[in-house]
Amino acid sequence: MYHFTDGGLRNVWLENGYAEQTTPYGDGISFHDLDGLVIAICRALCKKPGKLTGAEFRYIRNALLLSQKMLGQLVGYTEQAVAKWEKSGKAPKAIDLTIRLLFNEKHGGNRSVTTLIKALNALDCVSYTKIIVKEERSKWTSTIELAPEPLAA
Repeated sequence: MYHFTDGGLRNVWLENGYAEQTTPYGDGISFHDLDGLVIAICRALCKKPGKLTGAEFRYIRNALLLSQKMLGQLVGYTEQAVAKWEKSGKAPKAIDLTIRLLFNEKHGGNRSVTTLIKALNALDCVSYTKIIVKEERSKWTSTIELAPEPLAA
């Protein structure tokens, strides 16, 4: 068995799904379907009884591709509060539950949660958009186009 310690995790072992390799830089490990592995680990963490450790909390947050700042804004706390939870392993119970629910909903196919997380991540990016709204058959629709620079007035 391989002791998987990515992201500071200490309680994960892999029975298979990896290959040991010798490289010019020493021995190494490669993983089959790394994205699937991360999802499987997060699903197990979400089912884990008791509170998440700081490393487990951070691992799920990273799997959701949320920065500390974005998660903090989502749950009404500061970026520093999220960093403290991850360092101390003492996230409030409601926040522990919230991150588990977000992950389960996103990876259970809930498009609303997936859209929310994409929107939160997009808030960290600076981009200019052009919104086009049109009416077709008495119904308004809108699309967004990214622009490389600010639009003229």
